[in-house]
Amino acid sequence: MATNPKFVILLGPPAAGKGTQATRLSEHLQLPHVASGDLFRYNLKNQTELGRKAKAYMDQGVLVPDDITIAMVLDRLSQPDCTVGALLDGFPRTLAQAEALDKALAEKGLAINGVLNISVPDEELIERVTGRRLCRTCGEPYHIKFNPPKRAGICDKDGGELYQRDDDTEATVRNRLRVYWEQTSPLIGYYRDKGILVDIDGAQSIDAVTEALKAAVAGL
Repeated sequence: MATNPKFVILLGPPAAGKGTQATRLSEHLQLPHVASGDLFRYNLKNQTELGRKAKAYMDQGVLVPDDITIAMVLDRLSQPDCTVGALLDGFPRTLAQAEALDKALAEKGLAINGVLNISVPDEELIERVTGRRLCRTCGEPYHIKFNPPKRAGICDKDGGELYQRDDDTEATVRNRLRVYWEQTSPLIGYYRDKGILVDIDGAQSIDAVTEALKAAVAGL
């Protein structure tokens, strides 16, 4: 068991590249990557008690209450591989979740060591998402600006039609960003006031963002 478990939180809006960076950072820190989305999928698929509770709310089209989300995360953090700590991705999302996490860790004499906030201007995030295209036949991903096909609208691999997912439209992305900022702005201030938040420029190349994240966690 680790004598000094590390708990690091990765914050960032939709399309900021958290998934890619979380994978790299968890390997670098040798910490398990705990993603709230994965926990929901696991609990729903395995029909755990928490999964059944969450599904009851999801079936009604309403948000899953904080206490259920928190319980899922704390259950995951109680697993043996998390004795060294964890890299948290997608949690906490709200101030209530952050306070509950702090309380649960404090009861074990633990605390959040650092919060890495990947920041990218909204307009760039919108460009990233709305430019995404997928092949209708094979699912190959493209981007009209960053990774365009040789022929517009046609997959390089099998000639299939490229399409835009319904949730990649500008209106949908702007709404997701609005919800993110409403929920997360207080969270950023909360951790900044604690002196453990580091802002990372997410508009750089993927590799440059990775290096900035590694530098930020070097002293933890």
